[in-house]
Amino acid sequence: MKAAVIHGPGSIKYDTVDDPILKEKDDIILKVTSTAICGSDLHIYSGGFPQPRPMVLGHEFMGIVEETGSAVTHLKRGDRVVVPFPIACGNCFFCDHDSPGNCEHSNPEHYGPEGGIATEKGGALFGYTDLYGGYDGGQAQYVRVPYANYGPRIVPEDLSDEQVLFLTDIFPTGYTGVDWGEVKGGETVAIFGAGPVGIMAAKSAWLRGAAQVIIVDTLQYRLDKARVTTASTTILWNDGHKEVVEQIRALTKGRGADVCIDAVGFEPDRNLADRIKATVNFEKGSIKVLEACMSAVRRNGIVSVLGVYPVNYDNFPLGQFFDKGIVLKGGQAPAHKHIDKLLDYVVQGKVKLDDIITHRLPLSEISHGYEIFKKKEDNCVKVVLDPWK
Repeated sequence: MKAAVIHGPGSIKYDTVDDPILKEKDDIILKVTSTAICGSDLHIYSGGFPQPRPMVLGHEFMGIVEETGSAVTHLKRGDRVVVPFPIACGNCFFCDHDSPGNCEHSNPEHYGPEGGIATEKGGALFGYTDLYGGYDGGQAQYVRVPYANYGPRIVPEDLSDEQVLFLTDIFPTGYTGVDWGEVKGGETVAIFGAGPVGIMAAKSAWLRGAAQVIIVDTLQYRLDKARVTTASTTILWNDGHKEVVEQIRALTKGRGADVCIDAVGFEPDRNLADRIKATVNFEKGSIKVLEACMSAVRRNGIVSVLGVYPVNYDNFPLGQFFDKGIVLKGGQAPAHKHIDKLLDYVVQGKVKLDDIITHRLPLSEISHGYEIFKKKEDNCVKVVLDPWK
């Protein structure tokens, strides 16, 4: 089959690889009909998450069941399904507590309670390095899906792939940031990052009854897209976060937002001073967006961290965290917990997901897709790929 294979930082190729096979009785083989490039894929592409051997990437995908293992009970060949991005067994302690990203069984070689930088990680993820299970991902024509009795959801035939594809990751992830923020109605939610996850968080905030949604980004074209697709207030981050924080406080009677969502992570746009600071501190990337969230949130407010942070940072603002009484939540989104409810929102027409797509490409143009997404060229916000072109 054809697949997108990472060969090192900045090198992803359209390769011919072996077809996947059933390995366990509850596996399925999925013929992928649509897949997408996610912002967290870029962390592997950039080398922020090292992957020493070639691997098929991609954790946002859906398709048609091609083959089922003997223990698969609710799927059959021909069923059209969407697949949540964590690989989870469905019956361990953490799966039973709606935390599939911490599944105790899916990542046996690298799992552990410590959560170290290169050891004792969480549960497995599709196409997300050997540290997270080493499973090939779905930027391919076919993919093996383990624990198929727990993950895949059948989708209505009257909905197109593009209408439901983002139930795999970015919609549940954006919704999780709002859910962690305990939004019940009437709140101000400030979202840092106008990429796909940030936009989905804004859509989710409105679904949960927010009174005001603010989106911050460093690029005007992304803010323009966010404004069109979410009708949110937008703020351009020019240089440093103080001006941004002041604008958010001005919109919230001086207090700050009830909830701030970091939808960027450790690889934000950085100037030379930021890079020097990281080098001196022996840190990878930056926590500048998290710092901005902690300044912009009100006292006793909640900061939800959806952006990826793979290492530790000595300059974490612990004093501010304590003085303001901030609640901080983060981690892998529990996609399985929310996917059925979010699918209902799509079916009922309460939310539109495909309006963020800016580029539709054949999988054969995978290198170009990653390049424009990484470099934010051609007004790229979201790339969807057809594995059969």
